[in-house]
Amino acid sequence: MNFEEQALQYHFGGKIAIQPSKVMDSSFDLSLAYSPGVAYPCLEIAKDEEQAFVYTNKANLVAVISDGSAVLSLGNIGALAAKPVMEGKACLFKKFANVNAYDIEINAHSVEEIVAFCKAIAPSVGGINLEDISAPKCFEIEAALQDLGIPVMHDDQHGTAIITTAALLNAMELNGKKIHNIKVVISGAGAAGIASAKMYKSLGVENIIMVDSRGVISQDRKDLNPYKLEFANLGKEKTLKDALKGADVFLGLSAPQILDDEMVVSMAKNPVIFALANPIPEVMPQDVMRVRQDAIIGTGRSDYANQINNILGFPFIFRGALDVRATRITENMKMAAARALADLAKLPVSETVKKAYNLNDIHFGKEYVLPKPFDERVKAVVSTAVASAAFKEKVAKVDEFNEKAYYESLL
Repeated sequence: MNFEEQALQYHFGGKIAIQPSKVMDSSFDLSLAYSPGVAYPCLEIAKDEEQAFVYTNKANLVAVISDGSAVLSLGNIGALAAKPVMEGKACLFKKFANVNAYDIEINAHSVEEIVAFCKAIAPSVGGINLEDISAPKCFEIEAALQDLGIPVMHDDQHGTAIITTAALLNAMELNGKKIHNIKVVISGAGAAGIASAKMYKSLGVENIIMVDSRGVISQDRKDLNPYKLEFANLGKEKTLKDALKGADVFLGLSAPQILDDEMVVSMAKNPVIFALANPIPEVMPQDVMRVRQDAIIGTGRSDYANQINNILGFPFIFRGALDVRATRITENMKMAAARALADLAKLPVSETVKKAYNLNDIHFGKEYVLPKPFDERVKAVVSTAVASAAFKEKVAKVDEFNEKAYYESLL
């Protein structure tokens, strides 16, 4: 079979299932699980809604919600066609962080409709992962849901921002460049591009040029929404080619094969190129290396070094947030996740990870700026960083938090 046939066969019947977590082998078991035993936890929750975190699966349950309006590399394919992606997201939550997740695809597309739906479903879940919702409405939806009392995150924005921030920190350390001195060019001014730019600014990056399908986001343009306008440039650059001259970093969240040799060569010494368009990046790694041996290159693909993928973020961010009953996911929690990932990449890698990737040697360097998804320490490191940040920022609802004990429990 070719890859398409294998993929279709793999997805046959869907990728997730629901199984009971308690024994149901006798009539007595059923009397506990349903009538009449189920009345007792219901009454406890009726007296105190916080007991839902004790007597139901709410404490470890995330809703993955999408309208299918901006599915990665597929575009606006609609809610039903997006279901395989959302099922996949639910699988990754469970596989990597043991977080239960339901995928919920909704035929609602306005900001008001999606916000209303999320508010209506919030009592049933411990967190909401917004997914593949187009910009700019995704910004408004996420902002409107921050007072639900549970963590809500649009992963296309913040997952990408967190992972690329971790990679950026390590790439700059390897290159010996100071964050506040670098020039960053971002191709793609959607949810991921804007969120990444905001996180880079909070990190200390001062020179960011953003480019969309019409060229550089500049102040003389009249077609900019408020989110793009925040990054409107005052310079003379009008095209991606102009912007890349002397750039230290390229972040691609746009379209395949838009960088040519001349553009790559025009970048600064020791450039960093994160070409994340999927499945075909903005420039192939071998094409960069043909003209620039000094580059650090990352893609969204697993068949090249430095895979930059949200799998390193969202399962563990929600794991940490859920475990301390965080009421929201703050900027400090996101930055803590990014720094934890960056630090982990500098530690020795286990033989188990090397075997999983069929590599004899994995060590911090140009071809390893981020941990591997199958590194058994990622869950403990990232979740602990997020949980600790939430507790310190007083958005956690637990009375105490032992960082060392929590870290060890996740290992």
